[in-house]
Amino acid sequence: ADAASAALLRAEGAQALGLDPQAPTLLITGGSLGAQHLNEVIVASLGRLPSGLQVLHLTGRGKDAPVRAALERAVAEGDCAPDLAERYHVLDYLSAMERAYACADGVICRSGAGTVAELTALGLPALYVPLPIGNGEQRLNAADCIAAGGGRLVPDGEVSADDIVSFTDLLADPEARGAVAEAAASTGVRDGAARLAALIRSVAAEARSGAAPDDRGADQSADQEVK
Repeated sequence: ADAASAALLRAEGAQALGLDPQAPTLLITGGSLGAQHLNEVIVASLGRLPSGLQVLHLTGRGKDAPVRAALERAVAEGDCAPDLAERYHVLDYLSAMERAYACADGVICRSGAGTVAELTALGLPALYVPLPIGNGEQRLNAADCIAAGGGRLVPDGEVSADDIVSFTDLLADPEARGAVAEAAASTGVRDGAARLAALIRSVAAEARSGAAPDDRGADQSADQEVK
């Protein structure tokens, strides 16, 4: 989308979510089920978040209450900026993720294949914290983006408040944020539907060509039978 379209989508998304479209915005998400450890590390960094940063924290279903309580406690005890409660928005789940993406300047998240594909297509800087199970495939999902400079990756067992603060400092610097966003976009695929359609047309055309009576070998005949 061009700048005007992006600005319009951002304004519409911010209105729907109760956000300030002008404020630099950090989106935090651990998926529909949330990421408990990631939530805990975020809570530990509340007192160190940059002034003026707006946060939309999607905690995962049933995981919002501890985050809300920690935020209230931090404000009441003076452990964070007095206006943080106004800038820090907590939801347990959001079905219209496109609205959150439209408002975000950066994202802290897991690195599932779908998430990485979406963020790189949108050119959003990210701090990826791979899910610590399986064969390490979530780390591999983000490898190209990280190599290009489109984000940072920290293992779940090592992520700390320092990592959160470092990433939010990046978002507060428009020039640095823009460079990372451009790098992320360089690894993204924005025309996936068109590519798939072209591939289908190519295969269909090849199949039609292979079915011609004067151009059908034994292997092709067997191939047609399988199809």
